[in-house]
Amino acid sequence: MSSFTEKALTEKLNSLTNTQQSIQTMSLWLIHHRKHAKKIVTVWYTLLVKAKPSRKLGFVYLANDVVQNSKKKGPEFNREFAVVMPASFGHIYDTTTDEKTYAALQKVLKVWKDRSVFDKEVLKKIESENTENDEDVPEQDVAEDASTTPPQRPNNSETEKEDVVPSKKPKMEVEDMQRILEEEDDQLVEIDDIPEPEELAQALRELENSASSDAAVREKIAKLPPEVQDISLLEKIKDKEAAEELSSVVNEAVSMLSEYNSRLSAEMIQREAVMKMLKNYRLGQQMHLKTSLQKLEEYKDRLTRVTTVRKELTSHIQNLPDLSLLPDVTGGLAPLPSAGDLFSIDS
Repeated sequence: MSSFTEKALTEKLNSLTNTQQSIQTMSLWLIHHRKHAKKIVTVWYTLLVKAKPSRKLGFVYLANDVVQNSKKKGPEFNREFAVVMPASFGHIYDTTTDEKTYAALQKVLKVWKDRSVFDKEVLKKIESENTENDEDVPEQDVAEDASTTPPQRPNNSETEKEDVVPSKKPKMEVEDMQRILEEEDDQLVEIDDIPEPEELAQALRELENSASSDAAVREKIAKLPPEVQDISLLEKIKDKEAAEELSSVVNEAVSMLSEYNSRLSAEMIQREAVMKMLKNYRLGQQMHLKTSLQKLEEYKDRLTRVTTVRKELTSHIQNLPDLSLLPDVTGGLAPLPSAGDLFSIDS
């Protein structure tokens, strides 16, 4: 990955879009440079405040991806983003009138609560920013044009909702990111442990011998007499001997069914574990794929530069003089004339 500089960070953040590919690619780059987390978050917040309202939500999605996917490697981003996130939410609440943006921010906040992404105190501060802005929106010039007054955040009344100015945010990009948030349980869960292929294959092989595939037991259960399952048939029993015989069959059926149910319960737990392994393995492969694609782009860029240098070198070599066309000097050059020859006077 490219080296970290504040200039490179600023350029990448300025080119950030509200698309999954842009956000995830940028997130990987930031996590790779997590030792610069403090500087990254400072620049992130500065550019968030300066960004147009239609781009601010993308900064939140980026922070969400970085914080959740960097937890396994260290607490740097969680610690730094926790400092600025309440003010960031408050700023966005103050500078937009798009209800979809409010809904998206609430969705992000809910995900953070459910997964305890930040401490409870930080989440309370974010919520308090929301509440305070509902009650009293401070007047400040946050628009790029100084002559434009900042839009007021709408409250829950139907009258004020009708007066809201439609946002100029690209519709497809907003819907795309909202869909990603709705699928976050599958897309952005923290990868606790990426299994090795052999470990995953062994877990799948063990499922082949699970209780649900035990045809012999299922056949025994299917062949149980109807008296075992239907209470109304007990009236047909006329003597003690028949009752004791049926009691023996019922006890055997209860024992067999209890054992089979225990095996099925264990199988359910095993299948849930395998499902988690498959999910983590898939997410791990996706991360490796993103990294590989990024490396591929870098090496393509290097190949382009090397190819350009080769072409320039070839062109330079072709423009050099052809030494084979120079006079043959293997026998030595003719002696220079002496001073006498230069100044002699012909008689």
